[in-house]
Amino acid sequence: MADAKVIPFDDDRSRARRRPARTEEPSDAGPGAGAAAVRALPGAREVPGAREVPEEASVGSGAAGAPEGPAAAPEGGGEGSGAAAGAAAGAGRAGWERRLAGGLAFLRRRVTGEYEVDEFGYDAELTDQVLMSLLRPLYEKYFRVEVKGVENIPEKGGALIVANHSGTVPLDGLMMQVAVHDHHPAGRHLRLLAADLVFVLPVVNELARKAGHTLACAEDAERLLRAGEVVGVMPEGFKGIGKPFSERYKLQRFGRGGFVSTALRAGVPIVPCSIVGAEEIYPMIGNAKTLARLLGLPYVPVTPTFPWLGPLGMLPLPTKWTIQFGEPIPTDAYPPEAAEDPMLMFNLTDQVREQIQHTLYKLLVQRRSVFF
Repeated sequence: MADAKVIPFDDDRSRARRRPARTEEPSDAGPGAGAAAVRALPGAREVPGAREVPEEASVGSGAAGAPEGPAAAPEGGGEGSGAAAGAAAGAGRAGWERRLAGGLAFLRRRVTGEYEVDEFGYDAELTDQVLMSLLRPLYEKYFRVEVKGVENIPEKGGALIVANHSGTVPLDGLMMQVAVHDHHPAGRHLRLLAADLVFVLPVVNELARKAGHTLACAEDAERLLRAGEVVGVMPEGFKGIGKPFSERYKLQRFGRGGFVSTALRAGVPIVPCSIVGAEEIYPMIGNAKTLARLLGLPYVPVTPTFPWLGPLGMLPLPTKWTIQFGEPIPTDAYPPEAAEDPMLMFNLTDQVREQIQHTLYKLLVQRRSVFF
């Protein structure tokens, strides 16, 4: 999905400049002669209760009896602070140079075609360096997403994340993808299963493929899971994101449990995921069904701001989000034929649904405000 030391100043001694250490010729004279020589230096003065030292003496000069502490600090922080500032500036320039070089190398690879995509069209480099960078400000600054339980996603091997779906516009899936990408200890990537509509829309189709999304079908999901990928599915589909605001945080049906069958065949754990905050970004108070049929869309939402405010009404409300990943439900203990048992699929589907719904209620009770 980022401090400075205060150098105290004193009286005139803080204005003293460092001088190179003097090499004195050995003398047979005693300590008194040394003190007299010191008093003879320009600018020397009496310090009651202390040995006499020249004004030019500075901390760390190696002179015997030089005063310690901030009183001898040179004006402006001295050579040390100047060197630190120079080093910081140099590090900043080096950082910018590295980023510039990396960006140019990235552009060269894109132009020359020296990058890889998998059989589903997933472009890992483009996702990491561009798409995640575009989504991260929305994730961190706008929705201020708080993530819990991400360690419940296995560090390696396949896993199926099952989440609630809401928000009129499916931003919740994208925010869940950033949460896994940025917060998982192993830096795993989430491959989302999307509806057919996503892959018939121009531009959206290409971006979805590049980001690792694939068609929500059992065959593709099973292939990804067997390949050790983390796959995300939202079984509510359009019934979830298109439900009225009055039914917020009430889970719709999870279909026939096809996602459970897929997890059983692949032998991967199911990780329930609960998302709070997405329900309020576009409060859906109506549905223009006739217009939706004409446009071939599942619904055309009417919200307090859309279509009344025109394009401005399409901005989501800046709600505060929480994404919590629950305890995984293992499936590897079941025999292969268990995927054909309708009663087992029903029970596991109901278990996942109830766990998500219970966590939603728990997070709603803990939430102080929709926006904070």
